[in-house]
Amino acid sequence: MPFPKIDELVKLFSVDVSERARVLASRYGFRDYMVERYYMMFGDWDVVEELLKSFDRGLNKVVRCNTLKVSNCGYLVERLSRLGFTLRSVGWCGYAFEVLSEGFVSLGATHEFLAGMYYVHRGLATLLPPIILSPKPSDRVLDLAAGVGGKTTHLSQIMGGSGVVVAVDVDRVKVRALRSNLERLGVYNVVVVRMDGRLVPEVFGEGFFSKVLLDAPCTGEGIIQVDRSRRFKTDVVDLVRASQLQYELLMTALRSVCSGGYVLYSTCSIAPEEGEFVVDLVLNDFDGVEVADIPKIVDFYSGITEFGRSRFSDDLRRCVRTYPHVHGMEGFFICLLRKL
Repeated sequence: MPFPKIDELVKLFSVDVSERARVLASRYGFRDYMVERYYMMFGDWDVVEELLKSFDRGLNKVVRCNTLKVSNCGYLVERLSRLGFTLRSVGWCGYAFEVLSEGFVSLGATHEFLAGMYYVHRGLATLLPPIILSPKPSDRVLDLAAGVGGKTTHLSQIMGGSGVVVAVDVDRVKVRALRSNLERLGVYNVVVVRMDGRLVPEVFGEGFFSKVLLDAPCTGEGIIQVDRSRRFKTDVVDLVRASQLQYELLMTALRSVCSGGYVLYSTCSIAPEEGEFVVDLVLNDFDGVEVADIPKIVDFYSGITEFGRSRFSDDLRRCVRTYPHVHGMEGFFICLLRKL
């Protein structure tokens, strides 16, 4: 069935704003409809206020040691420590380190960075999608919205530089940065294609890939710590347009993966309109797909099955969420799908 009409979704996504939401929105500088939606998600105003406060706290950058070039990540940590950086290892990712304090020079200007010994992530949650998808050296992987290559290069690292990753993005500037990162990090199993990702099945054929990662373009409602303007620049129409593109890309991802293959869908947004709503539509519209279990890498929150006037499949409880006030990282929605 076709994607719902924009005016229908605007009506569905719109909420009646309470006085409490208006007060908190004014206090923390958010749009009032966003705050009301957070109450709909958590059902507790104290939790909502904790979430709003957490968006004021910065994120620790994360150094991902590039094991394609560095055989001993302890050696990298030692070198960065001599430059004044204080690092803390990430328990669930042995080659990643939180940056607790900056050094004498910028992380992007060290000799080690220029030599491709590490990649800098804005926070911990960006590490999760490639780890959950867990590609093998024998896989043919599609990164459907590759951006500047943070997840593309991570996928290649997990694969040990073997197999093949096709990285697709439509943005010329991002693709230029992606190619630069591939060269710096010594990644040689990635093919870069600048194109509209929705055309992938026409170019590569349906079912060509064994795994697909779609970290979809979104409103960024989970990374307000990074961009404070996201507190007030997104309206309901923006949410609708984002969810439409996400739906189209996710349908494309499922067409692109083979039977028995996996699609990892994620957004750096805590908006259900960009998470469960999109996946629920796809489950209804695409025959032969199921929600797969995700390993408990961190103490995830489960996916939402009710939000406002919407009711979603109980299978979406298998999707997972992270929140800044709970997990100390970006707000993310992640769902693993298997094509039957």
